[in-house]
Amino acid sequence: MSLHAVTTPDFMPVLSRGKHRTPRGGGCFMEFASYLAGESWSDHPACTHPQLASLARMTNDCTSDAARSKLAVLIPSVIGLNGDDPRVALLVALRAATSALPVANMERQRALAVGILTCEHALLKLEGRPLPGVPEQIRAAFDLAPDTEPWAHRFIADAGTFARAKFTSRTADSIVRTAVQGIAEACDPDTDGRLNRLLAAAIDDCAAVLATPAPQPAKTHSRV
Repeated sequence: MSLHAVTTPDFMPVLSRGKHRTPRGGGCFMEFASYLAGESWSDHPACTHPQLASLARMTNDCTSDAARSKLAVLIPSVIGLNGDDPRVALLVALRAATSALPVANMERQRALAVGILTCEHALLKLEGRPLPGVPEQIRAAFDLAPDTEPWAHRFIADAGTFARAKFTSRTADSIVRTAVQGIAEACDPDTDGRLNRLLAAAIDDCAAVLATPAPQPAKTHSRV
């Protein structure tokens, strides 16, 4: 069962967009997370992985005023999800991209499709094999936007992206931003629900991967 399905706050905070100097002016998702974690009031608390926190902030700001309060039950679930496991940023970016691909406009779809293949490639380099559920997640997204997959493969082949590029936090931020904006601006009657489900799924992804040992870099042996 999802962690956020069984853990709820003792109070239901009123969430609002943006950054707030004090709780008196309201609070965003991550500011209330900092409060519940016993940290100083901040939208960048140490209790949550920076990439997951970035997704939470963007989801908070892009969700409508009417639906934002529904995100509050997820706040306790992000507390303690942190560490230096390189898979976290990749999984957050991948979840965002696959969630947005079916509804984003064509320009964003193409960027997201490249992002999906980039995340898949980087995860395979780290793990040496696909993580459970990742191939199915990717396949489901491409099946809903089938023209984007061959386009992304051609783009990557022509650009030589895999040979030159290194996946960084900036890469992940770009994918997440494109995805959340793509969902928020899509002609989708369930935009708020899609954003909520994206954040919930990303939290589950992070909890699952942080519960397993991080891949260790291969040892190199010097010749005598």
